[in-house]
Amino acid sequence: MRGIVFLYVFFIPILLVSQSRTPKDFGFRHIVFNYKGDDVDILVKSKKGEIDIPKPLFFFIQGSLPHPLIITENGGNYGVFPFDTDSIEQKYHLVIVGKPFTPVIVDKNKLKDFQFIDSTTNRFSKEYIKRNHLDYYVDRDIKVLEFLLKRKWVKKNKLVVSTHSEGSTIGSKLCVLYPKVTHLIYSGGNPFGRYINIIRQNRFEELSDSTVNTEDAYNQWKNIVREPQQIDNSDGDTYKGTFGFSIPPINYLRKLKIPVLVSYGTMDYCSPFNDYMRLEFIQKGKSNFTFKPYIGLEHNYFPKDKMGVVNHNEFNWNKVSSDWLKWLDK
Repeated sequence: MRGIVFLYVFFIPILLVSQSRTPKDFGFRHIVFNYKGDDVDILVKSKKGEIDIPKPLFFFIQGSLPHPLIITENGGNYGVFPFDTDSIEQKYHLVIVGKPFTPVIVDKNKLKDFQFIDSTTNRFSKEYIKRNHLDYYVDRDIKVLEFLLKRKWVKKNKLVVSTHSEGSTIGSKLCVLYPKVTHLIYSGGNPFGRYINIIRQNRFEELSDSTVNTEDAYNQWKNIVREPQQIDNSDGDTYKGTFGFSIPPINYLRKLKIPVLVSYGTMDYCSPFNDYMRLEFIQKGKSNFTFKPYIGLEHNYFPKDKMGVVNHNEFNWNKVSSDWLKWLDK
């Protein structure tokens, strides 16, 4: 579906001396977990020499689309996490879960815009499409957490769920349903759902692009609402996927009593809706929420000027993740 560019996760290249082929070669523990007959790939990043030392989990839920967890190119690889993990590894075991029916390691030249595509149809695979919706991810991730919390190397006193973009909606609902989570980091999300973000993006683009008509997006939403369970092998999100992610996550966030950090760039399309949520929660006295806006930054925390031009040369993810750690230490 057009208009979901804001959900993409940005990749930063990390060079290695030689080409590696297994997650272990990249410093990860690779666990294959069975969920309803599906093989689910789990990568765990721990401080070197401390993989068996008990630490809490830092469970990161990434954004949308079938991106392989490890993407290689010319003997190197792109970062699995959008931020440097060294500081987090001091206190946590980092966990990330792969997209359904998406290989763990793929070379960039075999991908289309960093996305894994079925080579026979040149589209997302049918298996991925069927599972690419909110309820699948929430239930799957809860089962993964249940499994991991039984490991001897995992401390049970603290469980951090960290999210970005589409992952923020998954994390919000997960925290309502899974009481063992102690902290939520809600990053780059729109508390009023995916589709209002699409509308807002269209409103900005129609000022400079005559081919953009926001009324078309509203008409598409009417179709989605008529068939909210429809799943087909489309080039973008199915009706079911879009509908589930468009249910306002603020409905989940309002129920949470655990500490929540809301992190976002003020030049992101979601910014006004996070500002509104902040006003509401102040009014309702929800003191468990902390808001951290990043002035002048866009969805992936790059500077964006008033003309909409993004400066990808200024990387701010490490500052953002450092702020997350400071908040967790309070």
